[in-house]
Amino acid sequence: MRSRYSAFVKQDAGYLLRTWHPRTRPGRIDFDPGMRWTGLEILATRDGSAFHSTGTVTFRASYRGGALHEHSRFERVDGAWVYVDGDFPDEG
Repeated sequence: MRSRYSAFVKQDAGYLLRTWHPRTRPGRIDFDPGMRWTGLEILATRDGSAFHSTGTVTFRASYRGGALHEHSRFERVDGAWVYVDGDFPDEG
């Protein structure tokens, strides 16, 4: 998760696409040139150890003017962890 956040900060589309599950990977990533990420907070994790094939990470990524709160799902593909998808929990 932290490496993907760093890739968003650096606008490294190649890394993001390589670490995205082939089943859900977009054809390309378009970055907002005005977006300025300011921090990452991991709120929760589940599974995702060497003994698991799936895992989840709930995080809050802050940017100038707001924050993105996501519950992300990851799977192992050929031994590597890749991002599958995520949803946006209600912060109610």
